[in-house]
Amino acid sequence: MIDQIITYNKTFVAQKGYEKYLTDKFPNKKLAVLSCMDTRLTELLPAALGLKNGDAKIIKNAGGLVISAFDSAMRSLIVGIYELGVKEIMVVAHSNCGACHMSYDHFHEEMIARGVAEDTLNTIRKCGIDLTAWLEGFKDTPESVRKTVANIKTHPLVPKDIVVRGFIIDSETGALAEVK
Repeated sequence: MIDQIITYNKTFVAQKGYEKYLTDKFPNKKLAVLSCMDTRLTELLPAALGLKNGDAKIIKNAGGLVISAFDSAMRSLIVGIYELGVKEIMVVAHSNCGACHMSYDHFHEEMIARGVAEDTLNTIRKCGIDLTAWLEGFKDTPESVRKTVANIKTHPLVPKDIVVRGFIIDSETGALAEVK
């Protein structure tokens, strides 16, 4: 698959397919969107929000979560605020998310089955990493959104004038519902 992508890319560049996407690094709408990496949202999310290339910083991870004060999603938001002029943040979860009801027990079984040694997992735990918390999903999507919004709003490096709001987007229709 990667070789096919590389071949496509050479044609894309040669035909100047990139020209319609040219913009700079600053988000035109001074907006960052934290959302899930779900493939259903790849094109649906920006289309449903009316965003075009260059309008917003879109940060994606499994579940659209900030799970700790210094994870990569939070780092990206901080960079967006201080380096790129972000003034507003939307946390956008979605219906039927795969991270909902995810369990560490399942991951553990899969890791062992694919050759990760139990000793490796124990070593990671001894380093202070709580694998259960890190890989556990969530059970309640609105509550997950509220928690992520709170994690961002209360972060010691996020200025108080940054607007942070949470939403759930319907994975099929793109309908957006605010979570209060």
